[in-house]
Parts: sequence; C-alpha cells; structure tokens
Amino acid sequence: DLQQKVQDQEKDRTRFIEEVKKVLAHELNQAGLTQFVLQGRSKHLWSIYRKMKTRNLEFSQIYDILAFRVIVENVSQCYSVLGLVHSIWKPIPGRFKDFIAMPKANGYQSLHTTVIGPNGQRIEIQIRTHEMHQVAERGIAAHWRYKEQGFGVDPLSAQRFDWLRSLLEWQRSVKNSEEFLDSVKTDLFESEIYVFTPKGDVKEFPEGASIIDFAYAIHTDVGNKCVGAKVNGKMVPIRYILQNGDTVEVITSPTQKPSKDWLKLAVTNRAKSKIRNFVREEQRQQALLLGKELVEREFRKFGATASRYLGKEDDPNLQKMMSDLGLHRIDDIYIRVGYGRLEPKTLLERLAPDLTKNASAKNQEEKKPGFIRRFFEGNKIRKSQSLIRVSGMDDMLVHFARCCHPIPGDNIVGFITRGRGITIHRADCPKAFQFDAERRIDVEWNVDGSKAIERVVKIQVVSQDSKGLLKQIAEAFAANQMNIEGAQIHTTKDAKAISVFTASVANTAQVSQLIQAIQKIKGIIEVKRVIG
Repeated sequence: DLQQKVQDQEKDRTRFIEEVKKVLAHELNQAGLTQFVLQGRSKHLWSIYRKMKTRNLEFSQIYDILAFRVIVENVSQCYSVLGLVHSIWKPIPGRFKDFIAMPKANGYQSLHTTVIGPNGQRIEIQIRTHEMHQVAERGIAAHWRYKEQGFGVDPLSAQRFDWLRSLLEWQRSVKNSEEFLDSVKTDLFESEIYVFTPKGDVKEFPEGASIIDFAYAIHTDVGNKCVGAKVNGKMVPIRYILQNGDTVEVITSPTQKPSKDWLKLAVTNRAKSKIRNFVREEQRQQALLLGKELVEREFRKFGATASRYLGKEDDPNLQKMMSDLGLHRIDDIYIRVGYGRLEPKTLLERLAPDLTKNASAKNQEEKKPGFIRRFFEGNKIRKSQSLIRVSGMDDMLVHFARCCHPIPGDNIVGFITRGRGITIHRADCPKAFQFDAERRIDVEWNVDGSKAIERVVKIQVVSQDSKGLLKQIAEAFAANQMNIEGAQIHTTKDAKAISVFTASVANTAQVSQLIQAIQKIKGIIEVKRVIG
C-alpha cells in the first residue's frame, strides 16, 4: 500500500526534486562555489514506514519524504553551504544536527538540516565533503591509510577505528554471542548525547547514560572507584542522567567498588561489561576463600592439613585429579569447592586414600559387638540443631536473607556467600535470580531433626477503619499461638486501615491458618503475607 502511494506521487516528486536542485545550484554558483555535487532522492520505503510506525502518523502526515545532499570540497564550505541554505529556506527548529564537529561513534560525519522548501514542503538536506561521503557510503574502512614507511596507521585513520576497537573490547569481555550482538545493536541504534570533560574533550553517549557510563568511558579504574561527579560545577550522585552539553568531573574514592546494582544505572556496554567482570572476579575470590576454608576443615577431621596434599602442582596424584576434572590451577579446585560444585570429601578420596582407609577401619572397629552399648553408656546423642540441611556439607554457617524472610514450608534455595556461609532465599525471591548460578547449592528444611526454631514473618491486613477491629485481629494471632512482635498501622483518606504485623511463626501452615482466621473477621478487606 505504501509503495503504491509513493509511486502515485513519483512524477510530481521528480519534478520537485529538479526544481530544488536548480535553485540550489544557482545559489551556490552565485556564492562562488563551483566544485560541488547535488543529489536528490525520495526516502526509502523502510525509512518512511518506520517513521509512520514510531510516530503513529499517516502517509499524508509525512512531510520530509524528499532528501537532498550537497557534497563539497572541504569542511569550511560545508558550513558556508549550511548558511546559504538557511538564507534561502526557513529552517525547522530542533531539526539541525552537526555530526562534523561531533561525529558519531562509527565515524559518520555530515551536517543535517530540515527546511521549509518550495510550496511549503519539508525537505531534508545533508551537507558533507567527498571524504565524509565515502565513509558514509562505504563504511569506516573506506580510508584505511598506511604510512609510507612501515605499516603503522596514521592518526586520522586511527581515530576512525576507535569504534572497531570498542567492538573488539566488548567481544573479549562478554561471555556469549547473544550478549555481544545485543551490545552492538544497542550502540548502533541509540540516540546520542554529547558531554564534555573538564579539559573540553567531547564524549558521546546514548540517551539515558549516567555518571557511571561517563566514568568508565574515562578509564576502568575511574569507573570502579566512582562515587559521584561535579556536573556544571554542582555535585550529583552516580545515578544522575547525563544531558547534552554537560561538563562532567568524576569524583572517586579508594574504598569504592562496583556492585550488581550499578548494572541498573549503566547504559553503555563498556560500563556494563566492566561491572560484570569486576563482580565475577569478586565472586571468584569469595569462592576461593570459602573453598579453602571448607577443604582445610575436611582435612582437619582426619588429622591432616590440605597444604600437604594440595601444596605442589607437580604432585602426580594432584596432576591426575586436575586433568580428570579439567582444571589447570590449584586455585580452580578451591573455587569449584567454594561454588559447591565439588565436595571436599572427593579431594580426600582422590589425594589421601590412606586417611580415608584408616577412618574406614576405625568405623569397622566401632561396629563390633559391645561398642555401641559402651558409646551409649558414656555419651548422650545430640540431634542436629540446624534448621537447614545443606546438600553434601555438614556444620555449615547458615544465614537467612532479609529480602524475603523464608520460613519452614517455603520452597528455598541456598547461595554461598563470603563470611556468611550459606544464605537462604525463597525460591521465588527476585534477588535470588541476581546471584551467579554457580554459587547455588541445594538446601532443605531440617524441621524433624531440629529444635523448635521460630522465624519472623510479616502479615499485612487491609480493613475498614472501625472500632474494635484491631482487638479482634490481635485475638486471632493469640488463638494461633503467634506472638505479635511489632505493628505499623496507618489509615487512608477512604476510611481504610492498613496494618503490617511482625510475628514469630514455626512454619507456613501456621501462617495459612492465621490468614484464614483473620479473613473471617467482619470488615476485613485483604490479608496477605509480605515478602521483604
């Protein structure tokens, strides 16, 4: 349909193009410019279609279907032609872009302006040099130049290939092809803004870029230690969104370091890849320290030290085990243990079979008649007091996440964290999906083997704002053997009361019983458990 509409106007458009070219040529000659090339054409169907879709316009509302190009000898002539065009036809405000003074990241340079041409019709005019035209038409490799001596690249060509270098850098830093392709597409199609360093250097960013993007564009270390910035002389936080023409001075701190939350603020792929790399490396170091602790603890159970068996890479047994596991360094063994992908017990069986044999013989001795009786006579059996059972590991330090407050009965998942052992999250906790999958470990509730340990839960009650209702809610808690430890209550303009109660519970079944009891109270609108 669009193609038919364009063809219907083809004759009128061809005549209009020749008319505009004739006027432009005459004015250029009058101004003393004789060496120039004039081109006029209709926009491609795809360009018209995309504009109609993105701006929700009909074909009759697209006025700048015609585009003209003026190609001249040098940059000064480009600006002369721009002034001449604006003196002939009235420019449309906000439709002028100077990609010569501030080229696009891929090396594209040109002046763009939209004016009201003959008969009140909008026309777009591009002005560039022959060299800029070759780069635009044939790509940034169009002017690959070599010095006469050697094979070095001249400074002009090196500048044009900055974009290619950034592509290579992204390719090396990202982990898979889909992430790399997404990076390239994002940088190709985002709108650009231009900001300045204190020295006046221009930096180009996509719209929505923050201080973090600017800091990483300066240097990786500057980005990693960024705590804020001075924008146009005023202090701003790292979440500040850059605006066209801002002058930015980054503020750093030696104690600052990136976190995963920075990924929500970063827009450029350079910044995102640097943040991801830092977080991955930090997680590896945490896994390394935890792995060493777990391995050392396992070897101490048998009266040995891990360094005796894992201290020399040239040890034949160690080399054989590393080869079987596809590992190259001793640290990789600890890291795999720290991520929960290798049990310390396996290292004992492979590297110190003599220790495990002795332990096995001791166990056999303990199984002889009379031993169990003697053991019971002199010792009291203690059941595990841990509320959580961790797959493949004993005596692990367990920490419950505050973001989702898991309680017995919830589906849970564990993640290995530095200094806190295993952190337990609800399986549906949004924050759990932010962790590295390699740090995940299988866990389960150990209700039967543990003493009665209660967990804190929050219950939100939305009700009518009426007298005596709070008393009935409190009685429902007491009837279900739950103690209220705290409450936050406020009323709304539409005569409703919103109450959030903090209470200790034993399991999810107790919570369900409480919710059902409160729902039966007259005047209750909604009751639910609050996660977080």
